[in-house]
Amino acid sequence: MLVRINRTNRRLVDGHLAALGAERVFCSEFNYRGGAEIFGEGEGAEFVYQIISGVVRTHKLLPDGRRQIKAFHLAGDMFGLENGTTHRFTAEAIVGTEVRIAGRRSLLEVTTHRGTEAANLIALINQNLQHAESHMLLLGRKTALERVAAFLLEMDERLAHPDVMILPMTRRDIADYLGLTIETISRALSTLRGEQILRFIGQTQREVVLLDRGRLATFDAQ
Repeated sequence: MLVRINRTNRRLVDGHLAALGAERVFCSEFNYRGGAEIFGEGEGAEFVYQIISGVVRTHKLLPDGRRQIKAFHLAGDMFGLENGTTHRFTAEAIVGTEVRIAGRRSLLEVTTHRGTEAANLIALINQNLQHAESHMLLLGRKTALERVAAFLLEMDERLAHPDVMILPMTRRDIADYLGLTIETISRALSTLRGEQILRFIGQTQREVVLLDRGRLATFDAQ
């Protein structure tokens, strides 16, 4: 999806975009409804995105028709920064999401001529590589229970250990992220609930209370 950048106003920026010097480039803010595509695989990588609120998933369709989710991006995260000229994944809003958008070329020009911003760009790329490595290691876990435990601990850490962890993604999203089936995800969560490691709030089971993070970590460490 091509987006027109608003060049009449400079927006205040924070987080990763500010660290990359985006206060010196033109930014715009856009809202996407849940399920809307932000950009598609193979489209030109003209813009860099930062989430103000909401959640975005990036995914790729495999030759056999299955979907592999690469990452879940939360508030404050940046995505869409590619090492080539086109996007390798599709990005979709999971829920109503507001994003801040900066032109890729303008952002790279700023970082090229300023040492601090260049260092911050390298740090961001390294962070994305570390996340990709962690996801690869997660997919290499032997059992479904280990994968689900690792996912819950990852989300708990990224959400700063909330009393109630709200998971906006569906069971199918989690399954496509972990390389499992929806039924397997449900069985693993039921096992953890039966072990009194977690409990759910509400009928949707998207609000999770982690009752014993220490025991959950033992599954992740197996």
